[in-house]
Formats: sequence, structure tokens, C-alpha cells
Amino acid sequence: MNQIFSIDNRFIQLLNKIFCAAWLNILWFLCCIPVFTIGASTTALYYVSFKLVRNEEGNITKQFFTAFRSNFKKATLIWLPLLGLGILFGIDGYVLYHIRLENVFWTLCGAVLICAGVVYLIVLLNVFPLFARFENTIPATFKNALVMGLRYLFCSILMAVVYFVIYYVIINIFTPFVVFGQGLGALICSWLILPILERLENNKDDVL
Repeated sequence: MNQIFSIDNRFIQLLNKIFCAAWLNILWFLCCIPVFTIGASTTALYYVSFKLVRNEEGNITKQFFTAFRSNFKKATLIWLPLLGLGILFGIDGYVLYHIRLENVFWTLCGAVLICAGVVYLIVLLNVFPLFARFENTIPATFKNALVMGLRYLFCSILMAVVYFVIYYVIINIFTPFVVFGQGLGALICSWLILPILERLENNKDDVL
């Protein structure tokens, strides 16, 4: 009976990580409220999530805010262009959807927008986990996020599916699941992407 509630029990460890993810989600959300801080908050979220996956977690609140402060400037400079591009894609997509002219030009514009959106999504999914793991210049971080995301495209697709499923559940099935939201998504995605980052770390000439 004692073994069931032992901290060495894998089920208990899993529950602990899930509840840690919920707390991280709250920290992430609170630190995202000014909007321009989303980059630093997401970087801190992945930094601590990596520690959870590797069973190196300590005081996760302290670790989160330490990572938030130390990466704030660069993470914000990474996030702001992504925010601007995201708004631009949203406006372009809205216009193209509502105009929907039946000619080659608008079809071509739609195809280009879809391709650019896919590239944007790949970078968005990979840039903050990459930045949370490696020190690099901002242009190199963007380049490596794209190269890594394309090279390990299956992982990028899985990460996109993870976030899609989580937010689909929140919006359409069980709204209280929002308490886990981004925190659980980052934990699962950290488990997916961390082996790739460790492989690249051991062979820095590969991509980084």
C-alpha cells in the first residue's frame, strides 16, 4: 500500500508533473498579460518543462522567474517580429477568405499565404524551445528553428497536433481544462523535442 503513494511510483511522478504543468500554465498566463512579454514567458515555460522531463525540477516558481528575467530582452526581440507577422497573416487571411475571387492571381496569393503560414508555424513551434536550450544570436536562433523544424518535420507536426488537441478540448469539450493549457502542451512538446535538442547539442556542427 505504501508503494502506491511512494514518490518513486511512476504514476505519482506523472501526476506530480501534470500538476506542475498546471502551475506553470498559471505562471505563463500571468506573465503573458502585457502581450509583449509572451516570448520571455514561453521561453521560461520551456526552460522549466525541460527540467521536468529530465527529472531535474526544483523550485519551479523560482526557476521560471529566473529564466524569465535572464532571457527577457532576447526573447522579446524574438517574439515581437513573430507577433507582427502573425497579425499580418491574420489580416491577409481574412481578406483573401472574404474576397475569394475566382482567378489565378488570388489562387496564387492564397497558395503563397498558406506556404508562408506553414513556415511561420514551424518557426513559432521551435524557436522558443530552441532558445530555452541554447545561447545564440537572434538571427541564428530563427534560422536554426526553421532548419530544425523542417529537418524534424514529424516532430513539428506532432507538436502542432498536441496544441491543437489541447485547445480544441478547451474550446469545444471541457473548458476547465484551460487550467492545464499551455503548461501541459509545453510539457508534452518538451518530451518530444528534448531528445532532438540533446542530439544537436552533442553534434553542434549538425544544425546549430
